[in-house]
Amino acid sequence: MSRMQAPEALYIHIPFCTNKCHYCDFTSYVLKGQPVDLYLDALEEEMRKTAAELPSGGIRTVFVGGGTPTVLTPPQMERFLRSVHKHFPILPQVEFTMEANPGTTDADKLAAMREGGVNRISFGVQSFDSGLLERIGRIHNVEDVYRSLDNARKAGFDNLSIDLMFGLPGQSLQQLSDSVDRALELDLTHYSIYSLKVEENTLFHKLYERNQLPLPTEEEEFDMFILLMDKLKKSGYKHYEISNFAKPGYESKHNTVYWRNQPYYGLGAGAHGYAKAKRHVNLKGIQPYIDASATRLPRLEEHQVSEEEAMEDFMMVGLRLLEGVRTSSFAEQFDGQSIEESFGNIIRELIEKGLLERKEHGEDCVYRLTDQGVLLGNEVFGAFIDV
Repeated sequence: MSRMQAPEALYIHIPFCTNKCHYCDFTSYVLKGQPVDLYLDALEEEMRKTAAELPSGGIRTVFVGGGTPTVLTPPQMERFLRSVHKHFPILPQVEFTMEANPGTTDADKLAAMREGGVNRISFGVQSFDSGLLERIGRIHNVEDVYRSLDNARKAGFDNLSIDLMFGLPGQSLQQLSDSVDRALELDLTHYSIYSLKVEENTLFHKLYERNQLPLPTEEEEFDMFILLMDKLKKSGYKHYEISNFAKPGYESKHNTVYWRNQPYYGLGAGAHGYAKAKRHVNLKGIQPYIDASATRLPRLEEHQVSEEEAMEDFMMVGLRLLEGVRTSSFAEQFDGQSIEESFGNIIRELIEKGLLERKEHGEDCVYRLTDQGVLLGNEVFGAFIDV
């Protein structure tokens, strides 16, 4: 897919949460007192302006993130989803994902989501240890997880994913092992596994600065990642991206758009988008976003992505996929140019280090991470920055 094509993927940000988790630096605001309906008005106006300025031939993936989109009431949810279909040509075979917090999805909410076209739910579970959940600022407990997944299945959702985290303060290898076992007992289609990153402007960062955040050592975190990969692979899940595992055919189509460096719409407060070789970030504050949307696209900043920068991005995000990057896909995005001509020295060095391998596919070839490269992914990705 050419980077100049109109996007076929749509990301929409709902920035409201019941509370702010201790590790979260996303654009999100505690729901109480927020002008949610005015925000939805502004969001629809951004949809209208975006569709007029850059019409799509068809939307194949939608991802509604946050925040916690499922804090919307059923009437707000119905209204929001109607506006998506009104302004964008959603294809019948669309993958339509919505993030959810356990405990925020009752039967009425799920019915509104289903009626509005959502067919995949990603639950932010993080752990099956209630004490650990409380320690990281989550408001749900383990029983909420089981109840929410049961409600979703009863509502007709069969494509369900959960997020788990490792490297959490005070988390032991045994706690993680128990959480993964309980997660796998649910027999879901998809699991996302993320290590904690201590970001600025979070409570965890303040504690870290004061040396009050008891994080696992690098060796312990490495052992956690090995354990996760081993358990998920043995349970029949395909490790298709550094942090993601799926049953065959249930890989996240939307996130794969990002990993293939393809264009996507980004709407809502703080959302990022990439289209026509430009990246943008929207205004983050709720009221500034609402005010701006009345008269213009609510951009905070926008910049043209040079071909050189786009090539670097292609390699960095594409190598996150364990299937690797194809020379034919690179040539398609960059008018027939060659990976080898652009990055030959770096690729050879990474192959010599045992972090990358080359596989022939007829006239095409693929560069992908080795088993060692998966464990040292950041070293591989960083090699393509400012080459």
